[in-house]
Order: sequence, then structure tokens, then C-alpha cells
Amino acid sequence: MSENQGNRPEENVPAAPPHPGPVPPQAAPQAPAGWTAPTAQNPQGPYARPPQAYGAPQPPYAGRPAAQTTQPTTPLSPDAPEEPRKKSGAGKVVGLIVAAALVGGAAGLGGGYAGAALWGGESESTPVAGPESITINDPDDATLTTAIAAKVVPSVVTISATSGDGGGTGSGVILDDEGHVVTNTHVVTLDGQSADPVITATTSDGRVYDAEIVGVDPIYDLAVIQLQDAEGLTPIEFADSDKLNVGDVAVAVGAPLGLSNTVTTGIISALERSISVASAAVPDDAESEDGGEPAPGQEGPFFFDFGQGQQQTGSNETISIAVIQTDAAINPGNSGGALVDSEGRLIGINVAIASAGGASGQAGNIGVGFAIPSDIAERVADEIIETGSATHGLLGATVQPASAVEGTEIAGAYIAEVTPGGAADEAGLQEGDIVTAVDGKPITTSIDLTAQVRALAAGADATLTYVRDGETRTADVTLGELGA
Repeated sequence: MSENQGNRPEENVPAAPPHPGPVPPQAAPQAPAGWTAPTAQNPQGPYARPPQAYGAPQPPYAGRPAAQTTQPTTPLSPDAPEEPRKKSGAGKVVGLIVAAALVGGAAGLGGGYAGAALWGGESESTPVAGPESITINDPDDATLTTAIAAKVVPSVVTISATSGDGGGTGSGVILDDEGHVVTNTHVVTLDGQSADPVITATTSDGRVYDAEIVGVDPIYDLAVIQLQDAEGLTPIEFADSDKLNVGDVAVAVGAPLGLSNTVTTGIISALERSISVASAAVPDDAESEDGGEPAPGQEGPFFFDFGQGQQQTGSNETISIAVIQTDAAINPGNSGGALVDSEGRLIGINVAIASAGGASGQAGNIGVGFAIPSDIAERVADEIIETGSATHGLLGATVQPASAVEGTEIAGAYIAEVTPGGAADEAGLQEGDIVTAVDGKPITTSIDLTAQVRALAAGADATLTYVRDGETRTADVTLGELGA
């Protein structure tokens, strides 16, 4: 036995005393306290263009856990110390597997069976409840990602939306036992081409439900649908997306290219990112109320995409949204699916990808994908469920990138005009002020400011940091309501 395993050299082990004969049952060596034995068990539609669109700091990744199949070593003699126990990452994986077993039900993991299937002594291929669910071929070698997938896959559905001869696919995340599912607006409206498409949702174990739209929010590209007469669902667990770190584990779950129950893994590549995306679902001039239009060259190669894999074209309106950037593979059909942390908790709703060259033929994963933070998604989804729609903050100012204004030397959002009586005016902001932060989140362009303001509900209070005449100041703002 090697010294790097922390064990004593064999020559230093005291010799065991002569065996006195049969050992009475009560004298049999016992395992150390706290140990337990291992388990024994579309074609082109009638529209002008085809539907298109992308459709707590975490603990460090523990690596591959040691298999839980070995009992601790019994001391060699009464005088010999116990063999030191080696630390293992298996505890975290077991915890996730147990959680998956508790919430799995009929949707992918069945009750107490899941723990036995993943960690029992048998090693044959074990499909977990259904032909489209997670398959574990080697339970003794399951990784942290395996455990995350087992917990999260039952909470993600594959969505199909059709209208006339057009259609698209995407993903969605189960919110509650009543069948509410959050997804993207572009998934359930065929990128604004249909207000009343036929929608079905398929759970991870192959059950197909009709679904109806509860409400859509094109400003942040979020929507809620409700599965009809559904039961045995597994709602997702939410994490606090404001507590994420760059480098945290990120796992995407969805149906890229219609391939349901697909799991990809990576890290969080960037936080406090904002992107501007063209969308035909946005009402005319909705974004112009606060300015926020991207400057030339700032539009970015970002787009939505349906499961058909055709890039969106022809959209005149844009939306500015705050996103989490990840290198977990996101492809057409992942839209509306889950981005989760190392404990299988929702940190984002996958929404868009970047294209290397902007051509539809290059649509697909290049390691730059985006998800709407879970805190924003939860707020919007709750409002939709309660009222059928969601509200968004309005600053009441026309803004532009500070870098585009001659004479400015700092990055931020330059206030070009203040609306009389609006939120910015009431807070004392003036033309020429450069906003550099909203509630501590950095603002480097006008897109950032618009995205952060829209992320907040109408009437929300926010603290803006801004620069005036070279001096940094703050202002408390009570936001108005977009579209009011």
C-alpha cells in the first residue's frame, strides 16, 4: 500500500495475537461508529418568413466520486489504530441522487428505486423509468453531472408549437404541481407569427399533454403555459442567481434539435452580461420609450433559434435583456430549457446563442450561450401566473452609449434627454449624466441600462450610480411602468 494513501508501512503493524478459537458473536469486531454497510440492491408556412428564434456561490466541482461499495477496514489487532478514512466527493452526488429519488415520482425517477438503481451492487444497464429517461450503465462510476441530470431531467419538458403549415420546437421548465411551465415567448408564438398556436408538451418519461398559453412577456422573451390535466409532475428547485460566481458549474437541460432529455455541461463564463436581440414578438416601439437602441456595431451576433435550426431574419424590433453567459452547449431547441447549478437548482432559462458569422448555416453551439437569470424569470413567471402578464420598469430617459459621445472618458449609459415628470426627472437625473451602475450591477452601455431597468417590475425602487461633472453620485429612483 503506497504512502500517499495515508496508511502505515506494513512492517510497523504489531503482530496479531494467536487465535484463541471460535469468536463468540458478541466479541466480533464492529465497524467504527458512523459507518454503514453499502446498499445490497417545418416546412415554410403561410407567413412572410419562416418562424425563427432560440428555441450562494457554488461549491467547487468535486470531480468523479469514489464508489460507495467498500466498508472501512477493521483494525488488525486491538492495539492497531483504525485505517484513516479517505475523503470522497461521493457525498454530494449521493445527496443529489437522494433528492432526485424524492421528487422523481413518475417523471423519470421512481421513489426509493432511484437510489438502488444508481448506487446498488448491480452494474447492468438500468434505464430509469422509460425509454427517453436517463440511462445509467455503470452506477459505481456515476459523476456529479449524472446526479444533476437525474434530478433535473424530470423537471424539463419538450414543447412543440404549430400553426398552419409552420411550427417549431423548444423546451420548458415545470414550475409547480398545477402544470405551469416557464419557457420563451418566441417558442410559443413562433417568434410572434401566431398568437394562438397548437401547443403540446412532452415530459421526460414520454407523457404528452395539451398546453395552453397563460401569458407571454415579449419584453424579456418569457412565457408561461399550463399543461392540461397533468399529474405526477416534478417542479424545479430555484437558486438565487444573484449569488453566482464566474467559473461555477453550469448544466443545460432541454431538447436541442428535438432530442429530448439532452444534458450538456460547462461553466458560467460571465455574469452581468446584456444582449440586444431582434424579435418579431415585441410590440412596435416598446423599447423606444427609454431609448436604449444599440449603437452601430453594438448589435452583436445574437439570435433566437427554433428546433428547425433556421436563423431569424426580418425582425425590426429589438429587446435588451440581462443574461448569464455559459459555455455549456446550447443549440436550436434548447430555448426555454433549464440552466442549473451543481446542486440541480435553476439558475437560468436558456434563451439565445451567438453566431460566429451571422449566417443561418452557422447557427449552433460555438460555446457562447445565454440564459435569463432565474431571479428575473421567477419574478416574471409569478406575475404572469397571477395576472396573465408581467410589468417592467421605465426610467423615463433617452440614453445612448457614453463611448459614442464626444468628450466622455468613462464607460456607461449617457442620458441624452430626460422625460419631464418621469422617474429619472423625479430622482434629479439630468441630461449629460452618465449612469455606471444599477443596484450595484455595472453599466457600460445603454443596452446594459435598458436591460437592468426592464428586469425590475413597475414601481420598483432602484439605486443608480452616475457621474456628473467628474463626480460620482447616487440617486434613488422609483421606476415607472413601461407601456403605461
